[in-house]
This record gives sequence, C-alpha cells and structure tokens, in this order.
Amino acid sequence: MEIVFCKWGFLFLLCCGLIFSVGCSVEGLHGNARVRGVNLGGWLVIEGWIKPSLFDDIPNGDMLDGTEVQLKSVALNKYVSAENGGGATIAVDRDIPQSWETFRLWRVSESIFQFRTSEGQFLTCDGDGATVTATAESASSNETFYLERNNDNRVHIKLKTGTYLQASKANQLTADYPGTPGWDDNAATFELIIASNLLHGDYQLANGYERDKAEEVLKKHRNSFITVADFNFLYRHGINTVRIPVGWWIAYDPNPPPPFIRGTLEALDNAFSWAQAFGIKCIIDLHAAPGSQNGMEHSASRDGATGWPTSPDYISQTLNVIDFLASRYAKHPSLLGIELLNEPSAALVPLDILVSYYKRGYEIVRKYSSTAYVIFCQRIGNADPFELYQANLGAENTVVDLHYYNLFDNFFVNMSSLDNIQYIYKSRQTQLQALNSANGPLVFIGEWVNEWNVTGGSETDYQDFGRAQLEVYDTASFGWAYWTLKNDRKHWDFEWNIRNNYLQLQLGCSSFMQISNAVMLLGLACSYYFLYVV
Repeated sequence: MEIVFCKWGFLFLLCCGLIFSVGCSVEGLHGNARVRGVNLGGWLVIEGWIKPSLFDDIPNGDMLDGTEVQLKSVALNKYVSAENGGGATIAVDRDIPQSWETFRLWRVSESIFQFRTSEGQFLTCDGDGATVTATAESASSNETFYLERNNDNRVHIKLKTGTYLQASKANQLTADYPGTPGWDDNAATFELIIASNLLHGDYQLANGYERDKAEEVLKKHRNSFITVADFNFLYRHGINTVRIPVGWWIAYDPNPPPPFIRGTLEALDNAFSWAQAFGIKCIIDLHAAPGSQNGMEHSASRDGATGWPTSPDYISQTLNVIDFLASRYAKHPSLLGIELLNEPSAALVPLDILVSYYKRGYEIVRKYSSTAYVIFCQRIGNADPFELYQANLGAENTVVDLHYYNLFDNFFVNMSSLDNIQYIYKSRQTQLQALNSANGPLVFIGEWVNEWNVTGGSETDYQDFGRAQLEVYDTASFGWAYWTLKNDRKHWDFEWNIRNNYLQLQLGCSSFMQISNAVMLLGLACSYYFLYVV
C-alpha cells in the first residue's frame, strides 16, 4: 500500500512540475522561462548621464564634439551667422541667435575646432586676407580654426598661419586682423555662448581626451563598472538574461578606427564567460551603428547628425558587424539572441530601409545559428510596433523589442502617480495583449525603468509603479529587461531599486521551474526510497 501511494505521489509531484512550466515559452532559457533581464548600459557603449564623472578631466570639457555654440562680436554686438543655414557667406549681423547663428563643434584638440552649420556645411577660409564662408561639405585644413579662450568666455579665432579672424565693418568674418588682439572690445574678440552641450557618448569621451588618456579612462571603467560580482547579484535575484549594448567598432577590436578605443571585445568575452558560470543568457544589442541611427549620444553620434539611413556604405558596414558578432558567439552556450539595431529614429530612418536591413540581418544570423533569437527594435518616436509585425522579417525565433518609458514625452509631464500606474494597466497592457496575440514575433520590453516625471513621489508610490510594470511586462511573450543595472541616478539603478526595496521581484517562470525541478527531485528520491529501500 505504501508503494502504491508513493507511485501516485510521485506522479502527482511530476505533474506539478509540468504545470509550473506552462506558459513559459522562450527556448534556450533554463526551464523555458521568459526573459527577466537587466541591461548593462553605460558599460561598452558610453552614456555620460549614467556616469558623468568619466568626463570630469577633459580639458575644455564644455566644448566636446557636437556642442552647439554661438559667437557674438564684442565690437559690433552682433552674432556670427551662416546665411540660409549654410552653403553661402558668413555674416556678423544678427541681433538674436537662432539656428543660422548656431554651430556644432567638431573637436580636433582642446583648442582646435571645426564649425558645422545647421545645414551641415563647414566654415572655411582659403587663407590670410580671405573671407570666411560656409560652403565646405567636408572638413580638412581650410576648415580648421585655432581658439584662444579666457576666463570670461571670450575667444579669439585664428588660422594655422597665426592670422586672427575679425568682424569687419562690412559685417563679414575675415582673416585679416592686424597683429595680436587683447581681450578688450576689439574686432577679433568674440563672446562664446554654449547653446547646448548634450552629447556625452563614446565619440565625445574618446576624442575629448588624448588617446592614451582615453584608453586609461575606459580601461579602468570597463574593468570596474561591470564585474563577475554583478552577475552573482543578478543570479541571486532571479535575473536570467543580460542585454549588452555594444558599438559597431567592436568588430574592429583591438584596432578600432579613431577615435574609438580598444577593449570592448575582451569585455564582451568576459561577460559571456561570467554569464555561463551563473546560468545567465546574453542578448547582444547593437546600440551604436556607423553614422548613427538616431543622432543620440548612445549611438556614438559625433554631432547629433543621423547618417546611417542615407548611406548604403554604413548599412553594409553594419551588416558586417552583425556577421562578426554572429560568427563569434553563435555557438556560445550563453547566447540567447542578437538585436540588430537599437532605437532607430522614426523621423529619420524610413521604414523600408529599416525593414530591408532587418531582413538581411536576420539571414546573416541564421547563417550561423538556427536557434538564436533575432531581435528587431521598434523605431522610436511616432511609430506603430505593428509595422514590424506586417513586414515578414523572419520565420523562426524572432522578437520585436519595445521600449516603455513614462518619460521623454510631454504626454507624461502632468501625470500624477496614480495616472502613471493606470496608464501601465490600461494602455500598455492593452497593447501587449494585442501584440501577444498577433501572428508574428514574440514581444520584448527591452527597456523600462522605475522612474517618471512625478515630483515628490513616495517610496510607496515608486513601489506601486514598479509593481504595476512588473505585473504587466511579465505578460510579454518574450519577457523584459530593466534599464539599467548601474546608474548615478538612483531610480534608474536596478541594484539600488532592489537593495532599497523599490522594486520587489516576485517569483517568475524561472523560479517556478526551479521549484518544480526541486519537487520532481523530491518525488524521485521519495519513490526510490520506498521502492528500493523500504
């Protein structure tokens, strides 16, 4: 009778284990769980807002690549202006600075710069005595200017020959100031106004320091920002996946093109080894494409321009990067998927160009792996994720990545804590239900954060907001990944949220599978004991 009972008990326990696994469907994860992930942002692709101190020691650090500046003649009390935004003459005749009077810096060194107009041309001067125009489509020696700057943000601009530019009485910018100007109100002295200094990415960091110093700073950062201890932390808190942003220059390591700095490939190899040790899977996310797919610092844009979609060479180069990554990691047991491109701009990347790229990228990954997930990121901005479901991007193991932030849009500005939470349950949950039931790729919330525009939110408010997001995003058919593991802004920092109880992770599919496995092992042990021992 005891033996019969034990047999039925074992079958019951085995069924419990099978029941626990129902509804979890991501192939390759332990127990077929869904992704519960964290992004390793700010590590192999630099975003200055995540760790601002990386930029602290750059000389003239407020004049990085892409910084927008305006120049005002102290003698004429007028702004330097590129007529028509570029492509014509330079005048010194404007009372109010707007787009024509704003120039983006290309930094050559801490005191040598090139100036790009709003339409993309560069300021150029043929030599001593010449007039400055904005007609150059690319930058070389004639487009390079030397700046002298004092503590009052006044500057002198001169040519390599040593001749200073001045604002002439005819309201032109000419290279003919006689002698060496002082800092009084003379025609060669200009007030420098920093209109914006928003880009703090890999390009700005690497080009801001001298190369040796940049390598020192980045080596220290890569070796300390993410370590094996972080993978231990993630494992202990039920995280089964990391999404790892990388830049296109990783394919050229250890000799990436200037100004990018070697070392990201070795760091990525380390991450895969650490992940394997803790049973964690990796998604490689191409965060920065050649030429930039969105003009933001996290795409390593030099000056905010988006050149990727308009250049077949850039797109071809990007596909080569995907080929490199797929060929290197396809057989690694920790690879879960490759994301072909992060956050292409809806305003600047046409859908047909993106779909063509995604289809070609899918085929490249499939050349090396039949099982690795190929992940297609939704365009950011005014774009409907259903556009990717209608594009027939690939047949097997495909995923659409959505980024859900209650930020970066005026829609969220005046929302209360309760409004934000209700938006998650009503709008986000409804969209996820529709996408989950669509015939096509799985759904991945590849970025989300426990932060909002609410001021004065209490700990309970944040806990409720985090709980709502976890509850809803847990229903995504592929899973979710938090942005990001570490961040100087505490509510963005996953570790801080966990340690301070702002995010309360409940048992997910992976945890249920661990329970079911334990239950089955217990059943097997019980059966063995009563059948063969008793």
